[in-house]
Formats: sequence, structure tokens, C-alpha cells
Amino acid sequence: MHFSPSILAAPRQSLIVNQQLQQAITFLQMSNSELQAFMESQADENPFIHLKRHSDPVAGHPRGVRSASGQDWDRIGALADTSGPSLYAHIAAQIAALDLDGREYVLAEVFLESLAPSGWLDASLTEIALRAGVDPCIAEAMLLRLQKFEPTGVFARDLSECLRLQAAERGLLSPAFEKLLKNLPMLAAAELPALCRVCGTDMDGLRGMLRELRSFNPKPGAEFEQGELPLRAPDLLVDALAQGGWRLELNNSTLPAITVRETDMGRKPKAASADYIAERLSVARWLSRAVQYRNQTVLRIGAEILRSQSAFFKNGPDHLRPMILKDVAEAVEVHESTVSRVSNAVTMATPFGVMALKRFFSAALPGQDGEADSAEAIRARIKRMIQSEPVGRPFSDETLVHMLGKEGVSVARRTVAKYREQLRIPTSALRRRQAILSAQ
Repeated sequence: MHFSPSILAAPRQSLIVNQQLQQAITFLQMSNSELQAFMESQADENPFIHLKRHSDPVAGHPRGVRSASGQDWDRIGALADTSGPSLYAHIAAQIAALDLDGREYVLAEVFLESLAPSGWLDASLTEIALRAGVDPCIAEAMLLRLQKFEPTGVFARDLSECLRLQAAERGLLSPAFEKLLKNLPMLAAAELPALCRVCGTDMDGLRGMLRELRSFNPKPGAEFEQGELPLRAPDLLVDALAQGGWRLELNNSTLPAITVRETDMGRKPKAASADYIAERLSVARWLSRAVQYRNQTVLRIGAEILRSQSAFFKNGPDHLRPMILKDVAEAVEVHESTVSRVSNAVTMATPFGVMALKRFFSAALPGQDGEADSAEAIRARIKRMIQSEPVGRPFSDETLVHMLGKEGVSVARRTVAKYREQLRIPTSALRRRQAILSAQ
């Protein structure tokens, strides 16, 4: 066999991802608010970029109203701001009222940073002492001071301590109540006769303590959370039309219009060269086109989801149909990765709440009538069934399987158990125990 060097030429195609293409891909992964923040930073640096907010109030037109000419107004801004101070601000104000020296204040700030939304500490006392550079005894003394803050129960290290602080404030911390708080696992397991023996009381006495215990707040920080409000304003808005059908639009209150000021040089640096002007103007033009393409892509994907999931918008989560990224990508004529990026970033205000677009995509499960059901719709049905179960007689996973079968949905028991766990719903045995405790 003879080997000799040779040169072979063959054509090859490759995609060069330049900086502009990378930025365009990044735009698809941004929500409206994230894109707005990015464009504001660009407008600060580029004298040719001008941002105009759609939500700027205009004389004669109140916020939150659509004018006869069809101009958009800020519907989100029309809502009353009913939010109060955050837990962080509430506790920070109480810390500021203490007479603390420099080192004590630093330690208190470390405690504040370790506070979870529930009001409990999210770090151990040893970790907090190390971060503050103090002795654990000093940290513990500070903890005792902070645990006197309102609402009672904040800075607790666990559920037992949280409830103990509230019992002490109400003067209920008897020896029997102390033993009850030390044996909360027995209470969770509904071992009431054994709990009576541990606490040294009869069933009537235990019921009295349980009534007091149910009046406590196990998560005192939760009252500062706005759980019913979306984490951010939706990116797409869906409205039902009077003549039937739906209207889809971008939430322009969170997305300013971009204008390229090609002739206005008022912000141009005095010593700016021709190269600088050309480069900044080119960037401004490209950003305007990229944002316009992003918005059009988001609208096209949102419109296809609205068309494919029309049953959901009419009847609710039980009617979500199976849909995968490929279905939308083919309909909109974009790559599946584009649909994936948009669906992970963008949210839509629907008649049934604000939802991320990715929630509309769900695998298909076979139905008894030959039609496929989506996993998301089955989860919604399981949740509805459990919410309507008789008090004290919760449905087992096997019962849920039979109930779903009567509705034409064929699933295995392990699938029901998996979906129930994804919904963070306990087993039927735990739900039965919770019902027993609630009846005490």
C-alpha cells in the first residue's frame, strides 16, 4: 500500500454568528420589560436613538382607556397600586429604629439578607455569624432582639420556633403547649391520642390548644407578598371582540417605540468624528430593525398559539390541546429554536390569568375516543377533581384514574401520581389527616 500527500478541495457551508446576529437572538429571549431596560441603556449611549413611551398621558384621555382613534393606552397603569411595603422594607425600618453601633448594624443587615419571603431565616446562626465576622454568641443575642419585631414570628429558624414566638406573645406558652410545639410531626401524622399522652392532657384540652394553634400564622412574612399579582406585566394582551374572535397585541405600556433621529444632532459630542457619527447611526438603524423583527416574531407566534388553542381561551385550562414547538414553527415559518426562545421569555394575559407561552406546549396523551389530550389539560382536570372532592373523603390516585376514564382520558395511575406531585398536592392519606385536624 502506497501513501502520498494530496490536496483535496471540497465546498462546505457554514454559518458565521456575528455580534449582530447574537444580539438579534438575545432579543428573542427578552421579555418586554427586559427589552425596554436594554433599549434605555442604548439610548443613553447613542444620540441617534429616541424612545417614546406609549403610556405617556395625553390631555383629554385618561390612562387605561382606548381612544376612538385606536391609540393604545396603558391598561396596566390604570390599575390602582394597592401594594404595601415589602417585608424587607418593613424589617429594615425597624432595624433603623434600634440604637445600634456600626458592628451591630452590619450584623443586623446580614440577618436581614438571610430572611426568606416566609419570614423565616434562610441560613443557620453559624453561617450568619461567619458572614458578619462575629462570635456565634453575639449573633444569637442579636437574633433574640430581632425576634421581637413585628409581625411576631419573623426571624424564626423553623416552624416550631415561629409558632413558639407567637404563643409566648399571647401568653399561651404553658408546659403542655411547649410539648405540643416540640412534637409537631405527631400532629402532622394525626396521632392525637399519643399527643395527648405526651402533652399530659385529655382530648378536650388538646382540641383547645389546636384551636389556638390554628389562629397562628406559620409564615408571618407571607402577608407582605402580592401572590395574586403577576411577577411582571404581561408581554401580550388578548381581548375578546364583541363580534366574536380575539384581538392579540403587544403590551405597549412596557415597550417604548424606537425612533432613529437621523437629523437631530443635539446630543452629538462636539468632537465627534464622521466615523463616530456613521457608526452610531448604523447601530441605531440596526437596533430599530432588530426590535421591529422581534416584535413581529412575538406577535406571529402568539397569534398561532391563539389560533391553535382557541378552545382554551373559550373554556379554560381543561381544554388545552396537545401542541409542540414544531407545530408552531412550521405554521409561522421560523426555526423551532426561535419558538423555544420566545415561549420561554414571553407571557400572555389570557381570560384565565397571565401565562408563559411555554405552558401552551404540552405532550399528547392518548384518549379513549381516539383524540389526544394534552398533559397540561389533564393536570388541570386532576386539580379540579381534587378541589371538588368531599371533605374527609379524598380521592385516591386510582379513583382519579377511573374518573378521568369516564371523561374519555386514558392514563395510568403512576401518571396521575406524577401530575399530582407536580401540582404540589399531597397524597389522599395526607389530605385525609389534614381534614381530621381541621375538624378538631
